[in-house]
Amino acid sequence: MAVPFRVGDIEVGGGDLFLIAGPCVIESEEHAQKMAAAIAEITSELKVPYLFKASYDKANRTSIKSFRGPGLIEGARILRAVAKETGLPVLTDVHSAEDCVRLHEALGDVEAMLQIPAFLCRQTDLLIAAAQTGRAVNVKKGQFVAPNDMKHAVEKVRESGNERVCLTERGASFGYNNLVVDMRSLPIMRGFAPVIFDGTHSVQTPSSTGGVSGGQPEFIPVLARAAVAAGVDGLFLEVHDNPACAKSDGANALHLEKLKGVLEQLLRVHAAVAV
Repeated sequence: MAVPFRVGDIEVGGGDLFLIAGPCVIESEEHAQKMAAAIAEITSELKVPYLFKASYDKANRTSIKSFRGPGLIEGARILRAVAKETGLPVLTDVHSAEDCVRLHEALGDVEAMLQIPAFLCRQTDLLIAAAQTGRAVNVKKGQFVAPNDMKHAVEKVRESGNERVCLTERGASFGYNNLVVDMRSLPIMRGFAPVIFDGTHSVQTPSSTGGVSGGQPEFIPVLARAAVAAGVDGLFLEVHDNPACAKSDGANALHLEKLKGVLEQLLRVHAAVAV
């Protein structure tokens, strides 16, 4: 059953469409603050509840030479600074049980959601550790996992004493170097927990350009509209002010200047479906 819950002032699964957005990885404190403020200005105008995302470490980059982020301690400091400056809840990936404990302590009193990366969605120890922090947990559906099987990830979190869990659809592997989205997954997973649609990783073309993933960002609005029409609780979008120079996942990121127009479309679709 999809159990609504709160992260700060955001009600996840309560009926209003909310947004998780920001750069893939923390590139610098200045950039994180800039992106959080710019996106918050747009979402405030449109009255869209907003949670800032950026990861302290991207541990599953294709190449060992790729930028991974500032690390847990510095990353947590930057996320705290963003949260304190903007009042926004924040989200970051976690990759190990130990990191869940360390990050929870480093973030302190700020509202934060811990995200389980898609490749790690079956890792029991990680799910339990994230749950036991007491923070909200967002589990990304693995590209290799059937939607119905994500109920087991939800059960691992809930049976560890944490009801604040949601699921995110980010596409399924379709052959090599390609992802597709089966919109049936959204209502299926919504039977277990609130569901978020990741409109940017869903247009990724994994490891398609010599050790670097490509993307088809022109299809972000199309898939996002379809997901909202199918019924989701929130949207996840990697947003960057200069995708061509992003240090991670720029090829599938939504340009900041396009965010407002996309959100306006999605709100109209959401309103029509709600009627």
